[in-house]
Amino acid sequence: MLRYRVKFTKDTNGTVLVDIPAVPEAHTFGEDRAEALARAADALETALIGYMEDRLDIPAADLGLRGTFVTVPALTEAKLALYQSMRAARVGKAELARRLNCHLPQVDRLLDLRHASRFEQLEAAFRSLGKALSIQIHEAA
Repeated sequence: MLRYRVKFTKDTNGTVLVDIPAVPEAHTFGEDRAEALARAADALETALIGYMEDRLDIPAADLGLRGTFVTVPALTEAKLALYQSMRAARVGKAELARRLNCHLPQVDRLLDLRHASRFEQLEAAFRSLGKALSIQIHEAA
């Protein structure tokens, strides 16, 4: 589970600001803590898209047990893992497309955090990198 700690701050206009310290580019706000936390997931995803576009490493998730966290969806986590695996293996999008016998736009969609890719496609991409995708089920917090 990929999750990041959030920090709440009361703004001068009465709204609640939320920051994600591990991802300094992720900021948002809400009328209250609940709304700010709900918006934090989108702010986090937007910031992570920027990291991928700039070909940067994805910030490490928070492992602590205390505090308030925002968790990325399982599909997003799988796509981020694919991106990181490609970087580690020094495999670009064109090479992955060649290995998967597909067109480059299909690989672009696999890495697009806002595209609803199928897990079967991600499994194939991981296999082409010598990896396997698995899913773990945890008790809800």
